[in-house]
Amino acid sequence: MDDRVKQEYESFVREALGLPEAADVRLTLVFQGGSDRVFYCVQTAGGISAVLTHYSPERQENNYYAAITGFLREIGVSAPAVIRHDPGKQFILMEDLGESDLWSFRNEPWDMRRTLYRETLVLADRLHSFALEDFPTETVPLMEEFGPALYRWERDYFRENFVEGICHVKLGSEEADKLEKELASLARRVHDGARALVHRDLQSRNVMICRGVPVLIDFQGMRWGSPFYDLGSLLYDPYVFFTAEERLELLSYYYVLSNRALDWKGFRKAFYEASAQRLMQALGAYGFLGMKRGLSDFLGYIPRGLGNLIDAAGRVRGLSRLRELALKCREKFQV
Repeated sequence: MDDRVKQEYESFVREALGLPEAADVRLTLVFQGGSDRVFYCVQTAGGISAVLTHYSPERQENNYYAAITGFLREIGVSAPAVIRHDPGKQFILMEDLGESDLWSFRNEPWDMRRTLYRETLVLADRLHSFALEDFPTETVPLMEEFGPALYRWERDYFRENFVEGICHVKLGSEEADKLEKELASLARRVHDGARALVHRDLQSRNVMICRGVPVLIDFQGMRWGSPFYDLGSLLYDPYVFFTAEERLELLSYYYVLSNRALDWKGFRKAFYEASAQRLMQALGAYGFLGMKRGLSDFLGYIPRGLGNLIDAAGRVRGLSRLRELALKCREKFQV
């Protein structure tokens, strides 16, 4: 960063923490996120540690992070404390949650992982069960809720950036029309099911483990939608491996916890369908970020993501064309 920007950051940190102008502030770039945000680790001579975020307002959801953080903490969903937010400069200073996330425990014994995932599902249920009529719409802005248009965007994103962009699979017009009918029907079923507040990207790298407790991050895309979309994000997460038994155990835990109106069979069906929808979005994102943004690490998660899509689509009726397409993509990708 240039000296002017560095001085601006340091001045904001000193003011937020109530430090004198001469106080030493050290900033270390942590990473530049895919959502037009830059993160710095902040260290002061007095031993204070925090995280500074500089976000682009052009991505609408970035403007909502601070307000959503406050809301989540008020309803008992663990989220990082905001120390200071300057919406004019697009600076946020937050508490430092450390470096451990749910992903970093991916190779630990199942007994340890089970506990962390159960605690994460408790947070998810707390979010999902919040009543629409109680939501503070005047003070907490949200992105547009999930609906037919957004689900259409996700499947188009999947076809353009993954099916065609990564796997180089071209569908004939008749085949494409039949697939579109199947996926449009899937979107209607997901949309017509349960409606709740959803994180939108509830996967292992967006759950920090701070002092042994899960804390949610990257929830700026929170909106109204299907709670099963969040469950699919977490339990069919391409970043980590679950056995079928482990996944079903966690799903059953949430089912009992949430006391949903659906019977167990209907609950599982809704989960697998929403998971297929979510996995299309995730694979589209890996293709876009890997090929168009040059973030090649994302390409490494394609095999598991594709395997998860094949698995989820194969567990319910009505998604045979999606499963066949995914199988074809796996053949092309492996070549």
